[in-house]
Amino acid sequence: MVDSLQTPTEFERTEIGQIQIAPEVIEVIAGLATIEVKGVAGMSGGFAGGIAELLGRKNLSKGVSVEVGQREAAVDVSVIVEYGHRLPEVASEIQRNVKRSIENMTGLNVVEVNVHIHDVHFMKSTEKNEDPDLVQRVK
Repeated sequence: MVDSLQTPTEFERTEIGQIQIAPEVIEVIAGLATIEVKGVAGMSGGFAGGIAELLGRKNLSKGVSVEVGQREAAVDVSVIVEYGHRLPEVASEIQRNVKRSIENMTGLNVVEVNVHIHDVHFMKSTEKNEDPDLVQRVK
């Protein structure tokens, strides 16, 4: 017979009470750590969501999925990268930043950070649809 009462681990219990970190908190930390990386244009909802969200939006956990155990966490992030940046370098920096942020803030050991690049974002020019020859002729 399995005991239905589980003794909390040291991570969850201190001498004055219990500590629990909701998976949503880990998702927000991972999302913030991801958008801090140079070259990340935004987060993607993944294959199922399909809706991209560029930087500046409020849903900080969009495009982030976590699995949290007693002492470990695994993270998946889905991103949109700015055109012109080396994808492997951006992905590696996301992995390092997410791992460092979660471990520093929560004490959890991050065993993996999987980066899914769903799109490349092209920056819009500041002068929309202007023909350079036309601009030169007018001046």
